[in-house]
Amino acid sequence: MQKDSPSSRPPPAGPPTAGGHRPQVGPGRFAYDGLERVIHEKARLGIMTSLVAHPDGLLFVDLKELCALTDGNLNRHLQVLREAGLVEVWKGYRRNRPQTMCRITPQGRSRFLEYVGALEKVVADAAQAAQAHAAERSAKRLLNGVSPA
Repeated sequence: MQKDSPSSRPPPAGPPTAGGHRPQVGPGRFAYDGLERVIHEKARLGIMTSLVAHPDGLLFVDLKELCALTDGNLNRHLQVLREAGLVEVWKGYRRNRPQTMCRITPQGRSRFLEYVGALEKVVADAAQAAQAHAAERSAKRLLNGVSPA
C-alpha cells in the first residue's frame, strides 16, 4: 500500500466552530450543496417557512397575506413547490365558497429542515470568517509602525 504524498492529502481542517465540527479548508469550502434552488428563492422560502409554522396547512388567502404575494405569483410558486413534492394543495368548498388549502408534505418538511441546516452552516462559516478577518486586521493595526527590537 502506497502512502499519500503531502500534496495529495486534503488540507487540515481549521479550528472547531461553536458546534464542535472542524470546517473544511480548500477547494469547495464554501460550496453549500444543501441549498436547494427550489426553496432558496425568496417567495418560496417564505411559503415554506409559513407552512412549516402551520403544519395543519393554511388557506390560500392567509398564505398570500403572510407572504405578501399576489394570487398569480403565489399560484406559480405553489406549482413549483408541488412539482418538487414539497407542498400539497387541496381545493374544495366551504359554505358554498371555493377554498384552497396548502400544506407542507412530510418530504417537504424534511427537505426544508435540511435546507435550514445548510443555511445555519452558511451563517456560522460567515461569522467565523468575519471574526478571523477582524482579528487579523486588529493584529496588523497593533503592529503598524512598530519594528522588531
